Amino acid sequence: MTIDPTPKFDANYVATLRLVLDMAVERIAVQHRTPATKAMMAETIMRHAAGGITDTHALMSHAVSAGANGAP
Repeated sequence: MTIDPTPKFDANYVATLRLVLDMAVERIAVQHRTPATKAMMAETIMRHAAGGITDTHALMSHAVSAGANGAP
């Protein structure tokens, strides 16, 4: 038996994660709201959600921290 390590998120949860990303982007400085920073923040949200974090405030906090200084 093989185990798929990739988590499966239903459509409603994906929509929630998208809202978390949108809210997190609104909390960083305007000059850092680039596609690269948004992608980095989305990756942060997905990584933490895949790790089992389900609290939207915690996910947003991680994303804001990741995007606070913009993408490298």
